Amino acid sequence: MSPAQNPDELLPVVDEDDRQVGVAPRGRVHREGLLHRAVHVLVFDSEGRLWLQRRSAAKDTYPGLWTSSASGHVDPGEDYETAARRELQEELGLSLVLTYVGKVPAGPATQGEFSGVFSAQSDRQPFPDPEEIAEMGLFSLDQARALAADPARACPSLAPVMGLAGLI
Repeated sequence: MSPAQNPDELLPVVDEDDRQVGVAPRGRVHREGLLHRAVHVLVFDSEGRLWLQRRSAAKDTYPGLWTSSASGHVDPGEDYETAARRELQEELGLSLVLTYVGKVPAGPATQGEFSGVFSAQSDRQPFPDPEEIAEMGLFSLDQARALAADPARACPSLAPVMGLAGLI
């Protein structure tokens, strides 16, 4: 099992205002629908195309579905930007300048996650972690919008993340 899927990994639990109120194991957080934090990074190339990842079939949530360029939970003691930098490095092997886009409120589409969204620009080839990512795709914005609108192909969080970034 990938460390990213360890059900005993501790995650910060937050209230409706995104204030930390404790920590709980990842498995419990997801099983009980506790509010918690995540990040999404949208990486664009110089032509305005968007890198998206298709999640590994081994993932415990949304296996095989498309999502943002890099994403993951915020660890205890981390802020959103630190988590975004870590996920970008761990999942894609990239260290990039990040721009804060905003925060998607916790809700059903995000599995109870407050999602900090960041963007970056790079023409460097990502080096995806095969334990996390089945494949990477470089999509035009029209292609990315169509993908985000297809619940059979995309994680439910992709549409609100792209919407916050003004892409939908």
